[in-house]
Amino acid sequence: MAAHAAELERLEGPPVLVGRPSDRQLTEDLFQPVWARTRKGWLALLTVCAALTGLLFTAIGYTFAVGVGAWGNNIPVAWAFGIINFVWWIGIGHAGTLISAILLLFQQKWRTSINRFAEAMTLFAVMQAGLFPILHLGRPWFAWWLFPYPATLGVWPNFKSALMWDVFAVSTYFTVSLLFWYVGLLPDLAALRDASKSKAARVAYGIFSLGWRGSARHWRHWRIAYLLLAGLATPLVLSVHTIVSFDFAIAQVPGWHTTIFPPYFVAGAIFSGFAMVLTLIIPARKVFRLEHVITARHLENMSKVLLATGLMVAYGYLCEHFIAWYSGNKYEAFVFFNTRQRGPYAPVYWLMLFCNVLVPQIFWWGRARASVVVLWVASILVNVGMWTERFSIIVTSLHRDFLPSSWAMYRPTIVDWSIYVGTIGFFGFLFLLFLRFVPSVSASEVKELRRELEHEAHAPPHEPGPAPAHGR
Repeated sequence: MAAHAAELERLEGPPVLVGRPSDRQLTEDLFQPVWARTRKGWLALLTVCAALTGLLFTAIGYTFAVGVGAWGNNIPVAWAFGIINFVWWIGIGHAGTLISAILLLFQQKWRTSINRFAEAMTLFAVMQAGLFPILHLGRPWFAWWLFPYPATLGVWPNFKSALMWDVFAVSTYFTVSLLFWYVGLLPDLAALRDASKSKAARVAYGIFSLGWRGSARHWRHWRIAYLLLAGLATPLVLSVHTIVSFDFAIAQVPGWHTTIFPPYFVAGAIFSGFAMVLTLIIPARKVFRLEHVITARHLENMSKVLLATGLMVAYGYLCEHFIAWYSGNKYEAFVFFNTRQRGPYAPVYWLMLFCNVLVPQIFWWGRARASVVVLWVASILVNVGMWTERFSIIVTSLHRDFLPSSWAMYRPTIVDWSIYVGTIGFFGFLFLLFLRFVPSVSASEVKELRRELEHEAHAPPHEPGPAPAHGR
């Protein structure tokens, strides 16, 4: 029996919850970042992120004043940083829903301690992504024309435009992700309300907890709503980035016109999303001393997901090159075997291959998966690699299209860089506020997990029976 238990432990890896802390201990540990006094480090980071957010809105204000001519866009590179950053941020926003919804439906215990981090990251990343199509319109104050409001002139949006598909896909995804995140928060918001020592906090958390009392009826309705939203959000993970990939796949531009884009974009989105979760969760785990809740098992599983999705992305690169050769299309072959590999943007292309194809291979080794430093560095490199992938797809395909007479180089301006860096600061600003005012790990779900683990520990061990007879 002991040997069987040891073998089971070896196969499953480290536990998903270290020790068996009591409910009170878990409440204190997980609510501590909310109750504790403001830390100087948090305040310093918030100040930096606030400054970058100010830079973002200054650059946006300048763009509104002088137009998108302030950007480095030109002809033929009419799509540049605006679309690169949109696709990059929307990809990052995929891991939250994947971790929360799909792993919930599959009843994976290791999602419990990381789902709220990932869901918050999804919301804030989609908010950054949503800025770029609006800014890219040229006249963003007319953005509301994209919605099918009851206009007396009878003018309707062009539903054949990929821009319209983005509007509906992203807004639907954001709405469902917000509801899913908020519904999951309700039990913890009520616990914060009940434990608040100041009247202001009690009133604020009381309003947002929507009258939650923790009765059996409330829990039953909450579980049904949570599962329904998980079921609704799951197909959105696949649909949103598929629709984003159609922005390119429906075009005739060499390097874009390929059917591999939808699955390739979805795999890349999950790849970059998990990398961003690791980038954020590793320092937060250390600062808030959550190693017993976010264990080595969580980090190892996420590194395996990075390895698997990294291989899918590498397969996508291989397919693109194979089709460019096998189709006999000289324009496609020129993009994949000349422009990207030996053109003026070749360093971006080779950096993309290094970060997205070579770096994840390190996770074949267990020692690399167990090393927090290796994981964190690799996750940052993957984020860099996915941004260079978007740059490589968009800019290298556009700057040398069918006619050599129309070729031109693209160079981002300081306004482009300010908006991009500013969105990173805005994202960090929102995420720091989230860490300060909301429990970053779901206390109610971790307590439920603890009880499940205790139940399993006290259950009689399953003895393997005789092997079933094969054949007739």
